[in-house]
Amino acid sequence: MAPQEKGTLMSDIPMVDGEPVSFVPADAQHIENLVYTVRGHQIMLDYDLARLYQVETKILNRAASRNSDRFPEDFRFQLTKEEFDHLRCQIGTSSDEAGGHGGRRYLPYAYTEQGISMLSGVLRSDVAVHVSIGIMRAFVEMRRFIANNSLLFERISNVELKQLAFQQETNEKLDKVFAYINSHAESSQKIFFDGQIYDAFSLLIGLIQKAAKNIILIDGYVDVGTLNLLAKKQTGVAVEIHTFRNTRLTAADIATFNQQYPQLTVKYTTAFHDRFLILDHQEAYHIGASLKDAGKKCFAVTQLQDDTLLKELLERL
Repeated sequence: MAPQEKGTLMSDIPMVDGEPVSFVPADAQHIENLVYTVRGHQIMLDYDLARLYQVETKILNRAASRNSDRFPEDFRFQLTKEEFDHLRCQIGTSSDEAGGHGGRRYLPYAYTEQGISMLSGVLRSDVAVHVSIGIMRAFVEMRRFIANNSLLFERISNVELKQLAFQQETNEKLDKVFAYINSHAESSQKIFFDGQIYDAFSLLIGLIQKAAKNIILIDGYVDVGTLNLLAKKQTGVAVEIHTFRNTRLTAADIATFNQQYPQLTVKYTTAFHDRFLILDHQEAYHIGASLKDAGKKCFAVTQLQDDTLLKELLERL
């Protein structure tokens, strides 16, 4: 026999959307996990409420629809597809798990605290009254928690705002660096004096980003700071570093870099004293200081103009 439409409990075995379900306890901790924030309201979804009330979702919604004067927009509203998709991503459920047994034909309804309180009156069952009391207590406990920790939440918000402001300031500085690079003709020679770390950073980033296929760096002293510069390379550009064996760069540093910016290869050699940067096997730059120390002391960057020197350098490698 089909269940009655108004608030009658399911038969001996509770059913939700035609599927048998076990009783869901209405304890505060379980209920709090079913409360979400949508359109600035704390809400519960119709299929979660149906499981708690042990009625079919369609019966729950039909009871509310037949008493629409008791459920204004701030008591009950239907989710948009975008809201439902976003919510499912947050809670990590599939459409079947999210109340979609057999393929749901309509988007779920969201019930605010006031709407949930009203449900116990239209469903008219002992279970509905018992569950509604549990839900109201859960909402009260959540409000008490928020009130008792309001100062902590305010501090967290202030920290997040400061982080956003710092990120924006950093992005603006980087935009100025790249704008400067794009608007100034490249010189074959450049000298940096003590303290010109920012200018040295700008030039080296510009050179690294010119590479379309590969970068070869010959530098006896490299560390994570060197990798921070090489991370600015274009996607897909391979990097090959030739350095001393006692470098500060560890195998873990190399593996971490390759996870995000592949592909880095490190080779060890003692054949070079000076630093060189080679781009796509076509351009070579003599660099007076290790990349990690760029701008800390006076040094120069010079492009090798003789193709024969570049060829000899590559053959030596």
